[in-house]
Amino acid sequence: KALNEIKPLLGWRVVYAWVGDDPCGDGDLPPWAGVKCSTMGDYRVVTDFLSLNHDFSYVLMEATAGSCSKMRLRMQGSVCGINHWAFSYCCDQYAGLDKAVRDLHNNKLTGPIPPQIGRLKRLRVLNLRWNKLQDIIPPEIGELKQLTHLYLSFNNFKGEIPKELANLPELRYLYLHENRFTGRIPPDLGTLQNLRHLDVGNNHLVGTIRELIRYEGSFPALRNLYLNNNYLTGGIPAQLANLTSLEILYLSYNKMSGPIPTALASIPRLTHLYVDNNQFSGRIPDAFYKHPFLKEMYIEGNGFRAGVKPVGAHKVQDSLDRDASIIDRKKMRSLPRNASTLAVACLHPIRSKPSNLIEHESKIR
Repeated sequence: KALNEIKPLLGWRVVYAWVGDDPCGDGDLPPWAGVKCSTMGDYRVVTDFLSLNHDFSYVLMEATAGSCSKMRLRMQGSVCGINHWAFSYCCDQYAGLDKAVRDLHNNKLTGPIPPQIGRLKRLRVLNLRWNKLQDIIPPEIGELKQLTHLYLSFNNFKGEIPKELANLPELRYLYLHENRFTGRIPPDLGTLQNLRHLDVGNNHLVGTIRELIRYEGSFPALRNLYLNNNYLTGGIPAQLANLTSLEILYLSYNKMSGPIPTALASIPRLTHLYVDNNQFSGRIPDAFYKHPFLKEMYIEGNGFRAGVKPVGAHKVQDSLDRDASIIDRKKMRSLPRNASTLAVACLHPIRSKPSNLIEHESKIR
């Protein structure tokens, strides 16, 4: 029954390979391609299911006839061709909910994330970055109450960032950069008590930081805030200094303006501040140059007064020198999606990530 429910979703891929209604064969009809069956008592049971293309990952399924509740699915390696999300609707036991980690990064997954994603109730880590997923993120993702790590970067998602992400009380790391999100960043994300890392860089987002932190006590645990390469406007509000756990603030390549508030230098753990390539003006308060932990402050491409100096060594990579770094994508802030964007890369240099982020990402890969 489970395979028959999945069959229509695979379309042309199985029209000649899965003939009839019985995956194990019926009368003169052979078993479906890639399907292996065995007899258990009065039932024929699907015990093995290999995908139809050797480039696909293999899928191992166990399902009693007429029952989806015992189906288990495991995916490894490349996951290209078949839309494996089609399996998600089948039953609440999809993908072995006892497994807390789903790592499908750097494959060729396409299509949208289905609303059935909300059925993976025990999921703690979902890593889908470096794929070709698209469309909006379904609001059902807010039903993954145990989720701590969500990696959706380097895809083609569009639409607004769903406010339902604020319904994930355990969420610590949220990576949404390098997509096509539009609209404003939901201020509701500020209510996440455990969120340590928020990266929405390299999208098409608008709005102001003041709107983002408008709730009292916003982002109490946030350490790293990446808002770079968007269309944010307005200034840096002094209230941003209330994010006392902040270590990295990345605002580069927006349309922000006004002075840099002195209050920002009171953030005790601030180590990296990037405000370059905006429309900021005035002077940099002396307190930043006396900050005991500030390692880097990028300020170029603004309207600051003459004589204002950056902090730290500028680790800027020219696009012509990036070939060696492409091998290790974890160290790159962003990469061109295709050859047509090389000109953009020349205008917007690629920076190495701060070392603490590189170390963190190396642990999850």
